[in-house]
Formats: sequence, C-alpha cells, structure tokens
Amino acid sequence: MSASPSPLMIWLAATRPRTLPAAIAPVLVGSAFAWGDRAFVWPAAVACLGFALLIQIGTNFANDYYDFIKGADTAERVGPRRAVASGLVTPLAMKAAMTGVFVAAFLVGLSLLNYGGWPLLVIGVASIVCGVAYTGGPYPLGYNGLGDLFVFIFFGLVAVCATYFVQAGEVTQEVFLGSVGIGLLAANILVVNNYRDVETDAKAGKRTLVVRFGRRAARVQFGVSLVVAFTMPVHLMLRGDYEPVILLPLAIAPLALRQMRRLEASETPAELIVLLGDTGKLLALYAVLLSVGVVFG
Repeated sequence: MSASPSPLMIWLAATRPRTLPAAIAPVLVGSAFAWGDRAFVWPAAVACLGFALLIQIGTNFANDYYDFIKGADTAERVGPRRAVASGLVTPLAMKAAMTGVFVAAFLVGLSLLNYGGWPLLVIGVASIVCGVAYTGGPYPLGYNGLGDLFVFIFFGLVAVCATYFVQAGEVTQEVFLGSVGIGLLAANILVVNNYRDVETDAKAGKRTLVVRFGRRAARVQFGVSLVVAFTMPVHLMLRGDYEPVILLPLAIAPLALRQMRRLEASETPAELIVLLGDTGKLLALYAVLLSVGVVFG
C-alpha cells in the first residue's frame, strides 16, 4: 500500500511545475533585451520574476478550484490528478491559497511602481483579474475559447515587454518581436493540455478551442505557432539589429518538429502528459537560447 503524499508534495504538485517555464521564460527574455541595451536593473528583474511566478501559480490554484466547482474535474479526467477534485485539498483551502498567492503577487507588483509608474498597476491588476477569470467569474476565459489568447497576451507580449519596460523605460520593436515567439510557445503548452482533455472538457461544457474546432485544428494551431515563433529570431537578424548568433533558437527547431509529429501520433493520455512537459521544456530552451543571442548578438 503506497503512502499518502505529504502536504508539501500535494501543494507542490498543485502549482503544476510543468507550466512554470511559461512564467520564467518571458522575464528571462525581457531582461536579456535590457542587458543587451545596457539597461538591466536586477532588483526590477527579480521583482518581475516573482510577480510572474505568483500569477502563474495563482492561476493554477484558481483553475484547480473553479474546475472542481464547475464540474470540469471528474473521475473521468485523464490528466494528472487535481488537488481539490481528488480530495487532497478542501475547496475552502484552495480558495484561500489562491487568494493569498494573488495578494502576494499584488504586493510584489507594487514594488515595481518605482520603476514604471501607474501603467504597471493597471497591468498588474489586469493580470490578477484575468488569472481568476481564466476559469472563474461569469464568463470564464478558459471555458469560452479565450484561454489561448490570454496566455499569448499575458505570458508573452505583456510579460516580456513589461519586464523590459521597468528596466529600460520604453518598449522597442525588437522586444515586441521577441515577445511574440515566447507567447506562442507558452500558448502551445495550453494547446497540449486541452488536446488531452477534449472529451471531458466537452462533457463539462468547457468550450476550449480544441472542443470548438477539433483536434485537427489544434494540431494546425500548434504547428503554426511553432513556425512563427522560430521565424522571430530570423526577423531580428534581417532587420539588421543583431548578428547571426541571434539564430541560436533554430538549433532546437528539430525538437519542435518532433513535437508536432508526436502530437499527431499520440494515442494515449500518458503520451500527451509527457508531451506537455516537453512543450514547457522547449519554451525554456528557446528562451535561454534567444536570451544568449540577444546578449551576445
């Protein structure tokens, strides 16, 4: 008989570690652009990282809580077990944890006002509201096919550009191009997750893009996102802003191609769970290589 997981392991699993690269990658890339422009400010970068991680974890806690309340997490679910649905954490405790994490994110965000002023307050509040509204509220984004857009905007465009803004005081076209690739790869993590859960999501009334348009459309979305993401370094070089070292992310293009094939060939939830983790790793590798290219290019 296997031992019950400890409270620490339960809460660690509830943070969904496979999704955390989506929070770290944009801060890394935004800070690399700031470093390359001799504008890097480490306290601001650390605060951005803390805020991004807390928003990601808070959103995951909210997803755990609201999916249980709305009946999306049932015994038929094929993905990793969720803390509330499996009875490991009470709904009240998860709601309290969600609230605490978002309050912590707000407080960390307040420290950034010294660097970027009131626009950052708007961004911070919007990030928290959308983190809750992803699965909660009267019109949950994830239940109405807007989850992918939310991830692309907040874990791509907003996170990269805001990280650069608090250090450099502006947002350049080069930074925006870099944020597009990060946002698309972050959204692909959600594509794989929803691809795996399409049957149970449909039964629960969770109208993700995969539920709305089918798995074939999801594969097209996944592939197009990869193609566009890997053309961003090429754009940066062709603009004349960077040396060829900016093309370092293309070294992992074969991994991206392999993931496209794995998504199409997948037949079991177990395969998709592994692919989900590998999609997060691809984002992390892309962010590291792009950051190296930006700093040295």
